[in-house]
Amino acid sequence: MKLARRILWGTLVLASIVAVGFLLRPVSYSNALLYLHEDFSGIDSRYVHIDGIRVHYLCEGPKDGPPVVLIHGLGSNAEDWRNLAPYFVSAGFRVYIPDLPGYGRSQKPTGFSYSIHDEAAVVVEFLDAMGLKQVDLGGWSMGGWIVQLVAADHPERVARLMLFDSVGLNIQPTWNTNLFTPKDATQLNELDALLMPDPPTIPGYVARDILRRSRQHGWVIRRALDSMLSAQDATDNLLPELKMPVLLEWGQLDQIAPVAQAEKIHQLVPQSQLDIYPGCGHLAPLQCASQMGPKVVQFLKQ
Repeated sequence: MKLARRILWGTLVLASIVAVGFLLRPVSYSNALLYLHEDFSGIDSRYVHIDGIRVHYLCEGPKDGPPVVLIHGLGSNAEDWRNLAPYFVSAGFRVYIPDLPGYGRSQKPTGFSYSIHDEAAVVVEFLDAMGLKQVDLGGWSMGGWIVQLVAADHPERVARLMLFDSVGLNIQPTWNTNLFTPKDATQLNELDALLMPDPPTIPGYVARDILRRSRQHGWVIRRALDSMLSAQDATDNLLPELKMPVLLEWGQLDQIAPVAQAEKIHQLVPQSQLDIYPGCGHLAPLQCASQMGPKVVQFLKQ
């Protein structure tokens, strides 16, 4: 009986510690569950050093499959491709998804610029580190801007280019860019309303943890935003020079990169294909993957 009581009390204490930890750090707990799911799903989580920066990446799919590389957006990470990546894998592709320096599980060196130009250079060096001479390359939002530079500067490395709700044109945002480093719950709610239609209510304890992380890592996002807002790497003049097939995948309700920007890119790249998804916002690759996945695979297979 004494042993049973000790086990019971120990279980209750452990459960209490876990519950308190979850309330204080819900984002970390949520991430841990995602990482655990990756492990059980056979997704490899690896690291590689690029110019002295420890870069994390995910890798899944048949080892001899055609390579697809996906680049995430501002304030995002590799896990945000989790709903779309399985469509590539099921179609037989080998998928590589790095966390850019400053994001996810990659290092956040204070001496790095976090500019579009320098992140694009990291992507090229990532291809080299993986031994990938030519890939199908996709980018979402800021990641779309980054892969546009890669495709323009290294066209021989990109067989097909995929842009998902991408920025990159010399167009100044009409929305408050400070929302990407929210200071309070009101700004956090405004950011969610920009990113997706009908956003869910964020519980207070989750909002507090998101804001804590924003205070901790917001300097990375600020540097990236300063680079983008300078328009020094705008792609308006580069896009017409692209020769590879280009796919444009867009949420109809995107407020960050409105459909008008997709249509302009479509005009600048005559060989591009544009698909617009009703009811979807800037997070379309995450929230509308079931609609988008078959179209993307069809593009890569044609």
